[in-house]
Amino acid sequence: MILQTLYIIAIVSESITGTLAAGRHKMDLFGVLLIALVTAIGGGTIRDIVLNMHPMTWVKHPEYVLMLCFCSMLTTKIPYFFASLSRLFLMLDAIGLIAFSIIGVNKAIEHEFGFIVCVISGVITGISGGIARDILCNKIPLVFQKELYASVSIVACVLYYCLYFYTPLNADVSVILTLIFGFSFRMIAVKFKLSLPVFIYEDSKKDIDKDSKK
Repeated sequence: MILQTLYIIAIVSESITGTLAAGRHKMDLFGVLLIALVTAIGGGTIRDIVLNMHPMTWVKHPEYVLMLCFCSMLTTKIPYFFASLSRLFLMLDAIGLIAFSIIGVNKAIEHEFGFIVCVISGVITGISGGIARDILCNKIPLVFQKELYASVSIVACVLYYCLYFYTPLNADVSVILTLIFGFSFRMIAVKFKLSLPVFIYEDSKKDIDKDSKK
């Protein structure tokens, strides 16, 4: 029940952020709806395709698609109101990241996959929607550039898996503990701008070719 509630909050907030992203790129209403849906339920869809899980969540519950389309259209009517709540959406995004990650791990556990696949399932669910959104908007995905994001999902997935299998805690307590830890981790990363080391490579071959022709 906890995860179900968090899931709905997460997909609604993600659909709103996706709509705003589409608006910044001046997309038509079809593009707006597509970006909103991809951002909200794209991660779960990619997970289900990769791990051959059927039926997909939105296929089993098509009412989610209608709900997300409604939220997206509402956002187009009052975009500045939602944009003004950027800090709230940052926190909701952090909660959504952890909730999606836990849901992904749970899905893999239900299908009796091992530790590595469970973690990958959680990470795919947590970050793929945002990656797909940025690719469709012709941008380098933010998850590859800014504060710790995918790393937070990985740690949360590992923690939840360990709590689920190696402690006497029930599922709800494991979910709550993982949410608290993951949310705190993400907020700390944002506050202190924590990120992974950046790899920079500049190809100087063209310069060498120019020098050789002189």
